[in-house]
Amino acid sequence: MSLDGKVAIVTGSGRGLGLAYAQQLARQGASVVVNDVDADTAAQAVAAIEAAGGRAVAVVAPVGPTETAQALVTAAVDSFGRLDIVVTNAGVLRDTVLWKMSDDDFDTVIDVHLRGTFTTVREAVRHMRQAGDGGRIICVGSPTGQRGNFGQTNYAAAKAGIVGMVRTWALELKRAGITANTVVPVAATAMTATVPYFAAAVRADAQGGPMPAFFRHDLGFGTADDVAGLVAFLGSDAAAEVTGQVIGVGGDRIQIWTHPEAATTAYREGGWTYEALVADWPTEFAGALQSVGERFPELPEEFQPAAS
Repeated sequence: MSLDGKVAIVTGSGRGLGLAYAQQLARQGASVVVNDVDADTAAQAVAAIEAAGGRAVAVVAPVGPTETAQALVTAAVDSFGRLDIVVTNAGVLRDTVLWKMSDDDFDTVIDVHLRGTFTTVREAVRHMRQAGDGGRIICVGSPTGQRGNFGQTNYAAAKAGIVGMVRTWALELKRAGITANTVVPVAATAMTATVPYFAAAVRADAQGGPMPAFFRHDLGFGTADDVAGLVAFLGSDAAAEVTGQVIGVGGDRIQIWTHPEAATTAYREGGWTYEALVADWPTEFAGALQSVGERFPELPEEFQPAAS
């Protein structure tokens, strides 16, 4: 079940994960609109896709503004005649703790990740609904949006917001035959390259060697290509019944994340007063409190970063 005849937009696809998504979609037969803020990077991505026998054009612009979303959809329709798949991957980081985070740090990340996803999908859906052929919306999330991460207030807010939008879009777009899903990748990228815990895996990937099984299997941490297969699958007719999902992927592992659900429920006639909560919290609720942040197993000795 190939993607022959399909047309895809992939934001932030000049390099890294986005480029892997664009190349995999093209490999499966889709024509691709590549997007990056750097013209040379975008041109190189298009050239790589074309050299492998695919079809691609580039839109050089930052995501966030409605004008960019319009340019992306126009490029798809004008160049290839239709639009079937949208992958919102573009992103930036401005990591710092809450009390040091500036308005610009916060606004920049929200604008690219959250607003960029919103404007791109809104414009695409307007076209898809009018065309009447259905469609596939694939938004990129993060474990940080699911569990939080130190120093990433802005990024966590954006990625959690994307999940909320996707769940809503799955409801709103069902009648039009348009699916909406979130992919949560865990892979060697420029972002994870700075994390000492992943250093051995990132180094192996950069050298073109096999990634150690501890990372691929135990952590579900792999290469960009390990994620790209899921993106292409969600863009296909085979995934017509998959919508509103948050799917984690990396290395040898795929996970479907649950909705947030109540961990415990208790009732008290007349309601829960301050005094009742003070008295009953330790026995009724304390045992159900949830963890925050990601928890990784101890790094095996052979993968420990060298002492400086």
